[in-house]
Amino acid sequence: MLSSSRDFAGSSTAELVGELAEIAAELATREVDESGALCKELAEGLAGAVDQSERALAGLIARVDTSGVVKEWGFASTKAWLRTTLGMRDGRAQERLTLARQLPRLGLVDERWAAGELSFGYAATIADAVHRLSDEDCAKAEDIMLGLADEGVSPGKVARVGNRIRDVIAERDGVDRPEETKRGYERSWMVATRSLDGGSYVKGWLNPEDSAIWHGTLDHLAKPAGPDDLRDTAERTAAALSSVLSGGHKATKVTVIVDLERLTGASGCGDASARLSDGTPLPAEQARRIALSAGVSPLILGAGNVPLYLGHTTRFASPGQRRVLETLYSTCAVEHCPIPGTLCEVDHVDGWALGHSPTDIDKLALCCGWHNRWKHTHPNQIEITRSDEGQYVYRTLPPPLQWKTGKQRRIQAANRREWDSTERAA
Repeated sequence: MLSSSRDFAGSSTAELVGELAEIAAELATREVDESGALCKELAEGLAGAVDQSERALAGLIARVDTSGVVKEWGFASTKAWLRTTLGMRDGRAQERLTLARQLPRLGLVDERWAAGELSFGYAATIADAVHRLSDEDCAKAEDIMLGLADEGVSPGKVARVGNRIRDVIAERDGVDRPEETKRGYERSWMVATRSLDGGSYVKGWLNPEDSAIWHGTLDHLAKPAGPDDLRDTAERTAAALSSVLSGGHKATKVTVIVDLERLTGASGCGDASARLSDGTPLPAEQARRIALSAGVSPLILGAGNVPLYLGHTTRFASPGQRRVLETLYSTCAVEHCPIPGTLCEVDHVDGWALGHSPTDIDKLALCCGWHNRWKHTHPNQIEITRSDEGQYVYRTLPPPLQWKTGKQRRIQAANRREWDSTERAA
């Protein structure tokens, strides 16, 4: 091993940082030893040194943060400086900033971390858990979580204990936790926060049902495109999600609605127009050109021009039925719901599981996933009517007064005001 006669105690921080940078640069170019046992020992020693270096970095970041010097350099915040100059991803920058700001309140954590008795993972976990607690509660929470770390409890489990501590304190003080922490594991949620450069940070939780849909849709699309695909899993997943949202995972299709006489140019119908599924008019001549260069899928109709029935023998609507429904429903059947029909689910109007509604075209509608499940669980709060064009219209009804909390009543009142203003404008 290398030895040094340097008097570290008499060296300045700048000198120590410079020497550490030189050692790190040299170490990064060294070949890895062939002995796995030796590499394990060296990795453990290096990890401990890195943890203590992180302690030094936290102190420096804390001083930069309190001095406000980053604004003199044109950065909007300390976090922006960490992301831009130090090249940290957003999550890592936030983690180190929280740690730097909370460390002065965590005397025991600071002492043990600097001495090499506590890893960076535990220090960051404890700092994140206490950053919204009072000094008194912070000290108590620090003792509890350090005790768990001494027992060998993993940082992930320590983090869950920290969440529980915040819950107990919130209940004690009568303070509501942030909305996403109160949803538990039953309801899915997702939040997208816009960044200054036009992008978005996304976080959320999917319950088992929605998680199965997520993975069933995205996993096969997020596989590497080939041996030369250098994107990591997160980047491929984001690309897969973007493809699904834009419809790029499906073959492009255009639905043109036109009578057979108009399509063939029968006498008296040559100038009649066709239309797209969104209502856009289309000259009959253009519809004929489309038909010549694209596949034509005929829709077999029964008596009264109603598509053939599938009845109770089939649970799911056929692709042909779905195309008809997408023609009828530009958006979700629920009144005022803006979700496009192409992104909706096929809903059995009277509930197929109850045995009331067969899989027949005149008993189907398009309904977004959330409203489809809500309709099933709140059957007494849905009013169903039918328009002159044959479309079903679902109107949501308010729950009985005793079911609603004060927050729900405020939300409902705000929604009604918004709906009323929308109808007046229409």
